[in-house]
Parts: sequence; C-alpha cells; structure tokens
Amino acid sequence: QRQVVQQLLQIVGGTTIGYKIACTNSSAQALLGMDAPVFGRLISPLVFENGSQLPAADFHIRCVEAEFAFTMGADVPERSTPYDAGSILPLVDAAMPSIEIVDHHFTDWTTVGGLQVAADNAIHGCWIPGSPCAEWCDLDLARQQVQLLVNGQVSTTGSGANVLGQPLNVLAWLANELPQFGLALKAGDRITTGITTDVYLAEAGDQLRADFGPLGEVRVSFV
Repeated sequence: QRQVVQQLLQIVGGTTIGYKIACTNSSAQALLGMDAPVFGRLISPLVFENGSQLPAADFHIRCVEAEFAFTMGADVPERSTPYDAGSILPLVDAAMPSIEIVDHHFTDWTTVGGLQVAADNAIHGCWIPGSPCAEWCDLDLARQQVQLLVNGQVSTTGSGANVLGQPLNVLAWLANELPQFGLALKAGDRITTGITTDVYLAEAGDQLRADFGPLGEVRVSFV
C-alpha cells in the first residue's frame, strides 16, 4: 500500500491527509473472508467539496458509501492500554457527514481477498466531506440514522451501529492499529469510518445525497 500511495502522489500530486477505513461492517468482512477492518490513505487531490459534480468517466466503479468522518484535534500517543470509544473521544476535534466513492479495477473485488484490497489503498476512489457539526458530542452516533438518496428518492438506510457498533469504535481501532506500521494519528488528520448503509453503484446523471440527520448532509453528483 505504501508503494501504491507513493506512486499515486507522483501522478496526482498533493499529500496524504488522513485515513479511510474499510470493512468496518460484518457484511463487508464476510464478503472478503476477513475478521477485521483495513485502512487506506486519504489523498488531498482526491478530496472534493460538498456538492461537487464529478465526471463519471473518471471512475471505473462508482460505489457510493455514506460514512461518518472525524478530524483529530490532537496527536494520539501510543500507549499500552488499547484505545476505546471513550478514550479516543477527547482527542477528536470534529465530526462530519461524508461520502466516499470506492473505485477499483478488479474484475470482482469480493474474490481477491483482504490483502489485495488493502494493497490497492483499500480501493479508495475519492472523498466528499460535509461541514463539521458543532454539537456532535451530544449525538448518539450508534443510533444516528443515515439515508442515502438517489435522485431525490431514498435508496438505502443504515446507522452508526453498522460500523463496529459505532463510529468512535472505528476511530479507536485505527489508533490501535497504526503503530504496528510505524504510524500514528496526528492533529488535523481526517478519518472516514466505513459504509453505514448498503452500497449503491452510481451512474452518470445520478444526484446523490447522504442525510445524517442533525449531523448534516453531503451531496455529490456524476455527469
């Protein structure tokens, strides 16, 4: 994965700005025969503004994933006791809604196995974050409902409970996992925590909106 990301940065420029986490729900893990998530890197040129129109032809697969996301407010020190949702919380600066577009060139990503998915930067295509929510700490993220609307109609629904029980558990998992690779979460890092609903494969002309209730919403369309 490090080699893939280095080559991507040589092609598209920019820098890594954080992490995307894949396979945080049991359905995705079952498809890949895995029992844990994997992470990839968010890359600055592949982050687009809320409401962006993206050329459909720029993607091989346009797999739309509505995801809770966070920005870290402080460096996360390595420690002997694993982080959990409670201990990672004070280190988080903001939470926001987001959409990740998963993209890959495998004939069938469900048959290649978890290591191939991880090596391909966790099949990350691009990321569209919404606005940070000031009152996010008051929300029950596990119970927060999420709707993905396609062309104004609800396509699929889910909640924060679908990602390791709740999104902060995903963040804690990442904080515990990164030191094994000589990495650590830093202040300013942005993290998106995995799909909360069923996937939707978008086509040119689709207008997409992920509604996270009081956390906000995020939109993207393909042309």
